[in-house]
Amino acid sequence: MSTTQSERLRGLLEPLVAAAELDLEEIEVSRAGRRRTLRVIVDSDDGVELDACADLSRVLSQKLDETDAMGEDEYVLEVTSPGTDRPLTRHRHYVRATGRLVAFRLHEGQEVVARVLAVDEEGLDTEVPGVKGRRPSARRIAFDDIARARVEIEFNRKDKKEEEA
Repeated sequence: MSTTQSERLRGLLEPLVAAAELDLEEIEVSRAGRRRTLRVIVDSDDGVELDACADLSRVLSQKLDETDAMGEDEYVLEVTSPGTDRPLTRHRHYVRATGRLVAFRLHEGQEVVARVLAVDEEGLDTEVPGVKGRRPSARRIAFDDIARARVEIEFNRKDKKEEEA
C-alpha cells in the first residue's frame, strides 16, 4: 500500500475508530490475485470485543462506500484486534501489558523475560522471575534500551478479572 493511500485511509478512518473509543493500531491493504483485503487493526485498554469489531466494521464500511478511498475495485474489509504475538512498539502497548510477562531483546543483545509492574515516560519497572528457587528480582528497563518486546503467553496464570472475582 502506498504511503499516500495509507495516510488517506488513516485520516478517513481514525476519527471513526476514536469515536468508538478504540485506538487505530494499523491499516493493511493486501492483494491476492484480483482480491484485495483492507485490514483495520484496533485496540483499547480493555481489549476489543467481537461485537465492537462488528459495529465498527459497519461504520467503516459505510464511510468507505461514500468515498473513493479504496478505488473502484472490490475489496474485503476486516476489522480485528491485534494478535498476541504483536510487538510492543508504543507507550500505550506497554501500559496495557502491565502485569503481563514480556520478552525483551535489548539493543546490547541481551534477552530478558520479566513481568511489567509499572510504566512511566522513560521506561518500565519489571520483575524478573527467580530461577531454581531464587526470589524474583526488580529490574528497570529504559525504553531507549529496548530493541524488541512481545508479550509472552501464559497458559497457567490467572487473568486479572478472574483474580478479582
